[in-house]
Amino acid sequence: AGIDIEWEHLAIAAQNAPTAQLELAACEALPYPSGYFDLVLSHEVLEHVNDDRQAAAEIARVLATGGRAIIFAPNRLYPFETHGHYWRGQYHFGNTPLINYLPDALRNRLAPHVRAYTAASLRNLFLGQPVRIVHHTQIYPGYDNLSARRPELGKWIRRVTYTLESTPLTALGISHFLVVEKV
Repeated sequence: AGIDIEWEHLAIAAQNAPTAQLELAACEALPYPSGYFDLVLSHEVLEHVNDDRQAAAEIARVLATGGRAIIFAPNRLYPFETHGHYWRGQYHFGNTPLINYLPDALRNRLAPHVRAYTAASLRNLFLGQPVRIVHHTQIYPGYDNLSARRPELGKWIRRVTYTLESTPLTALGISHFLVVEKV
């Protein structure tokens, strides 16, 4: 099963998974009954929704007791804003250094279309929900495009950054990897 708020994305998903149950819906109002899923995957979604706290509540609601949600969300400590930014009314796509390190007021003017989370702010989305944190860390990117163009460089960078995931420097990874379990 899957949802999206854009028909175009659902059409692509239907081509790739013709037997999937796909719905046009927002994460803040999931079209499923309470306790419906044993597993929910939210991969780089929460940063885009209108109300991320409501989306977290909906994820918790549709989980069955003992069910788990796997959540990936942008890390505010990653040195680059990967969704691009606005400058003087014009959007600039791509990785922009250090935007995430700016104070909220300035960061949100440059990147108003997307959130980035600290560990605490992501966990806080689930406060008051009937879930417990099973695992929370940060991960580095896979560098797939770089590895495709320059395999040896990609392999070297992966080796270095994947090693960082076993150190305190994992806190600077591109995304949070959060697992919550319904209690």
